[in-house]
Amino acid sequence: MPFLNGITVLLIYQLLGEVLVRSFNLPIPGPVVGMSFLFITLVVYKRVPLALEAASTALLSHLSLLFIPAGVGLMLYFDALTQEWLPILVTLIASTLISMAVIALTMQGLMRLFKPKTEPAESNDANE
Repeated sequence: MPFLNGITVLLIYQLLGEVLVRSFNLPIPGPVVGMSFLFITLVVYKRVPLALEAASTALLSHLSLLFIPAGVGLMLYFDALTQEWLPILVTLIASTLISMAVIALTMQGLMRLFKPKTEPAESNDANE
């Protein structure tokens, strides 16, 4: 039963996002807005409910199955893919490299920001 309750919560947040996007004609996908609201809710409550954890764990364990419809959908555009393969390939490689660079720089910045403060070592010059 926790799984069903968790899926219901996830779908309610997705529905909320869809309703807001369509009501205000926002240029953002509804599920992204719903996921943002879910994130805010989890930050406020400072814990993940058992039902939500059960549903998300089950979905993540079968995540690869969720890519099958996208792969099948690509076959609808096979002709376009064969004609435009070079720009698609360049875009994929460039966006991957840019993402990796941004993540690395962000990680370095966060490591510097959260580096433990150490007291300066005492000099031995005063003892000599």
